[in-house]
Amino acid sequence: MKKAFNLNIKSPCQENFEDFTTTPQGGFCNSCSQEVIDFTQMSPEEISAYFKNNNAKNICGRFKNKQLKTFSTPKKRHQLNFLSGISMACLALFSFGKTQAQETEIIKTKQPKIQTQGEEANIVVKGTVQESNLPLPGVNIILEGTTIGTSTDFDGNFEFPQKLQKGDILVFSYLGYESKKITITNKESAQSIELNIDMTTASCIIMGKVVKKSVYKSKRK
Repeated sequence: MKKAFNLNIKSPCQENFEDFTTTPQGGFCNSCSQEVIDFTQMSPEEISAYFKNNNAKNICGRFKNKQLKTFSTPKKRHQLNFLSGISMACLALFSFGKTQAQETEIIKTKQPKIQTQGEEANIVVKGTVQESNLPLPGVNIILEGTTIGTSTDFDGNFEFPQKLQKGDILVFSYLGYESKKITITNKESAQSIELNIDMTTASCIIMGKVVKKSVYKSKRK
């Protein structure tokens, strides 16, 4: 028999991960006074190894919906000899850490108007958020690092309440979808930018207490 385990979240959490205090492995939830592990950037092998090496029963995690599945227990590797062990140790020194890259969309200006005064323009940002070519109401739009924001109306339209500048980041979030970050670029000192955000490509994100259940797979097909 081949050992395996299944991961599931029976009662998804309604808290906003973006509001959590950042921790080395994810974010800290003040509501339950617990660290929420962010598994969304981990590979299946990394997730499997994490739960193999961590027997804690009260783990709260953040997953993409496709990550909640059955995992095979990693096979034990044969003991390395002395020389190969040194080689692996040296390799580890040069491969320390892993960058968790978040895809940031670059906004192109539409019909730029040249600003004659000042190095940076005040930019009015407005647009529409859609899902499968249909307007998506109630999407939260926050200026990263602040509490300034707005939300889309019934038709999916929005206009940010504050003028922005080059380098500002808008965070689009909606329950059940992965947040999207949009960086404001203003190469031509445009006075206004119009956005059309499609949430279709965002993966469904589920967060809550992780239920780990052991299952057994037969080696026979």
